[in-house]
Amino acid sequence: MFEKIKETATSIGPIALIVLLLNWTITPLGDGMTLTFIVSAIFTIVGLALFLLGADIGIIPMGEKAGSALTSKKNLPLLLIAAFVIGFIITIAEPDVQVLTGQVSAVNPAINGTTLLIMIAVGIGFFVSLGLLRTVLQVPIKILYVGFYIVVFILAFVAPREYFAIAFDASGATTGPMTVPFIMALGMGVAAVKSNKDSDSKADNFGLTGLASIGPIVAVLIMGLVTAGKSNVAEAEVVAGQVAETVVTYTNLSRLKEFFSIIPHTILEVAKALLPLVGLLVVFLIFLFKLTLRQIIKICVGLVYAFLGLILFLTGINGGFIPAGTVIGETLGNSGQLWLLVVLGVAFGAIVVCAEPAVWVLTKQVEEISGGAIKRKVLLVALSCGVCIAVGLAMVRVIFGFHIAYILVPVFVIALILTFFCPKMFTAIAFDSGGVASGPMTSSFILSYTLGAATVLGGDPLTDGFGVIALVASAPLIAIQILGLIYSKKGKEK
Repeated sequence: MFEKIKETATSIGPIALIVLLLNWTITPLGDGMTLTFIVSAIFTIVGLALFLLGADIGIIPMGEKAGSALTSKKNLPLLLIAAFVIGFIITIAEPDVQVLTGQVSAVNPAINGTTLLIMIAVGIGFFVSLGLLRTVLQVPIKILYVGFYIVVFILAFVAPREYFAIAFDASGATTGPMTVPFIMALGMGVAAVKSNKDSDSKADNFGLTGLASIGPIVAVLIMGLVTAGKSNVAEAEVVAGQVAETVVTYTNLSRLKEFFSIIPHTILEVAKALLPLVGLLVVFLIFLFKLTLRQIIKICVGLVYAFLGLILFLTGINGGFIPAGTVIGETLGNSGQLWLLVVLGVAFGAIVVCAEPAVWVLTKQVEEISGGAIKRKVLLVALSCGVCIAVGLAMVRVIFGFHIAYILVPVFVIALILTFFCPKMFTAIAFDSGGVASGPMTSSFILSYTLGAATVLGGDPLTDGFGVIALVASAPLIAIQILGLIYSKKGKEK
């Protein structure tokens, strides 16, 4: 637990310190809201630590055992159906997704948050099944990336504009601290059984997260086509005003009590999110694998830790980080010093990616599986460079109001072209990294920072504010593949 607290303090602490520094200098949060933010930071750090501890001792072992057990049964339909169910249930429990859907429905109530959550979960479930099928059949992953991103951009062309940024943001938000460890564990369990011990088999350990993250884009764009015309932009503007009023009320010291008052509702939401996971464990124990009483108790304890951690985490995010991000974005947008929006965006991006827990999980696994050939520090530098540029571009887009497609389409075209030249493992790592780079702080603080700026600058938060998660998720696609080309060139020179 102590190690996890150190890990999450390293993750969330720098952002919290920057917010407090800004509060005492150019963007004051208000009397009382400062205290609320400090308490929320403590909740978020301890909550995420508890959640990650629960994932380590309960959720990840369950994923690994499920992956290997399902593959060992040599029943492909069973594997694919189980993978869909697992992907769906894990996504429902993902804290990043809950934060995103809450923000979307707050900005525009015409987009139902529950429906959006279910569609995202369906997309993840389907593409997790597809990814495991690819591993079993040994299909080159770049073929699937190219093919499905062509489908994505065809759908994006015909879907309503307001769903474009949300769809790509959903892709980044789904691959958070719950989904990434479980999906990677599931994929590694399948890859371990299917490994043919050739030189490319290591690459099969990666790519499933990147492929799964395509699912939410497709699902949300389809949702946009089905519900076209039902979203109400005018209603979104009214809600934006209500959000601003909520932030103002947090400036009173009495709002610390308001902060604690959201805990009962959060407990109910977390219980609904994790209950399917408990049911999944029961089904696994009955039909899939047998565990000792000690192992069952350990997994149950892990689920309890995850439950408590998720309550603290979501309370801290909703009660402190989201209001603080909104206030900072609004204050800088009103100040006239718009260059500061971009500069701070770049700084936030550089810090956030290096601090995301899922990034540390991925980079550690990459270093271990590559036998130390791919260094964690080098990967972190590449990710940091890509993400800080991405957040900076997101703020430029907020200021000038142009469509996010002008950035995302060229990025994905370049990334897909690079798949034909980059080593197989680096391509898989790049697309996995795109998902894990956009974690809890991106889905909450940076998104609210962007929404706050978009609101006061006269833009539509739905089309101008959302999209920053997508940009963060897309940056590593190019950065890591370029790193792969450099490694490949050095290898040939040797």
